[in-house]
Amino acid sequence: MARDKFHRQVKAGLEKDAWKITHDPLYLKVGSIPVHIDLGATRLLGAEKLGEKIAIEIKTFGNRSFITAFYEAIGKYIVYRKALSLSGESRKLYLAIPEDTYEEFFDESLVNSVVEEEKVFLILYDADQKIVKGWIK
Repeated sequence: MARDKFHRQVKAGLEKDAWKITHDPLYLKVGSIPVHIDLGATRLLGAEKLGEKIAIEIKTFGNRSFITAFYEAIGKYIVYRKALSLSGESRKLYLAIPEDTYEEFFDESLVNSVVEEEKVFLILYDADQKIVKGWIK
């Protein structure tokens, strides 16, 4: 399985943000189909023993056209969300994208409409600084 170009940077950013990486990758099997989501993580919420659990699919939106990368990212997101549900995983799925990609493209009406309609949760990251810049639900 090929890792995204900024896999290590996103992982480091999540760890700086007090997330414990529990799976790298998060492997699921739904029927006979194997599914690999880039990361699984958990974080304790206050004094609770049971913390928030998330799965993260990382996307770079690198040299390819934005719309081609967007098709792939949204398609994976929808399939992975369904795989989590069918496998009984209680994790929220997030799509991790570069902050500059979000600022440049995610205000476009088509992109914004798809993200809202599909209820895509986003993590914005800065690969150079290896930090999480924002969470959008």
